[in-house]
Amino acid sequence: MLYKYILRRFIAMIPVLIGITLVVFLIIHYAPGDPVANMLGETYFDEEQYEQLRHELGFDRPVLIQYVTWLGRIVRGELGNSLIRKRPVVELIKERFPNTLILAACGVFFALLIAIPIGILTAVYQDTWLDNIGRVLALLGVSMPAFWRGLVLMLIFSWYIRIFPSGGSISEQGLIALVLPSISLGISLAAIVMRMTRSSMLEVLRQDYITTARAKGLAEATVLFKHSLKNAMIPVVTVVGLQVGYLMGTGAILTETVFSWPGLGRLIVQAINERDVPLVQGLILFVALMFVLVNLVVDLLYVYLDPRIEYK
Repeated sequence: MLYKYILRRFIAMIPVLIGITLVVFLIIHYAPGDPVANMLGETYFDEEQYEQLRHELGFDRPVLIQYVTWLGRIVRGELGNSLIRKRPVVELIKERFPNTLILAACGVFFALLIAIPIGILTAVYQDTWLDNIGRVLALLGVSMPAFWRGLVLMLIFSWYIRIFPSGGSISEQGLIALVLPSISLGISLAAIVMRMTRSSMLEVLRQDYITTARAKGLAEATVLFKHSLKNAMIPVVTVVGLQVGYLMGTGAILTETVFSWPGLGRLIVQAINERDVPLVQGLILFVALMFVLVNLVVDLLYVYLDPRIEYK
């Protein structure tokens, strides 16, 4: 039954992705600016040269024909060539995606490492000074804009204390280059997971089977971690799954730009500034595909966390 469910989900993804391609294509097509003029320098170019390049790139065709042609290339696994870098878009994605994946994974690891223990503690010691501090920290984490977090971390740890580099890549700085971007990326997720863990744990701890477990004389650690935590993690997994899509999209764009991290987010910003239409379209489509796949993985994790769930 699980295999049939996965197959149905993949089939359901097709119209979603087609809709995404249409929205992306129309937004890029009708955005201000002229990519052909940008390639030619925008000011000094021959009109004949301009029209020839438009014809070579297919920009002189009707919008519908351009979209259908691009959609056909996508089906064949082709995303075209970058207008500025003169390289296949697929090749550029393969080159940058590992960096974004590493950064997102480290951000999620940092967030879960901090958020889940604090969420459990604030639920166990509800309405105490510890709970109040946790709620304030969660509120601050959610409220701080991503770019502002990055600048503050950079100012403190790169300028004043000088223990972490302000930017760069692993190849240039080593693994230490991951520390500040990962923390900056993971703070908002940590705040959200902390609040969700707290509320979910409080709900589970009020259930009758928890009262029964305590009445049987089970150790409090057994009650918390064996009987409560697994059930409390079900909504948390949903939140983490949705936020992973954010981390690889908007979060990556802001964080990678601030810390000069060579990932997909920074490449998207550069492609938009350069009006590199094929590259922008390919990157946004790829990020959307990753978001859909992450949500599918989250749905499958429910089977492990809650055996009562059956896929029909």
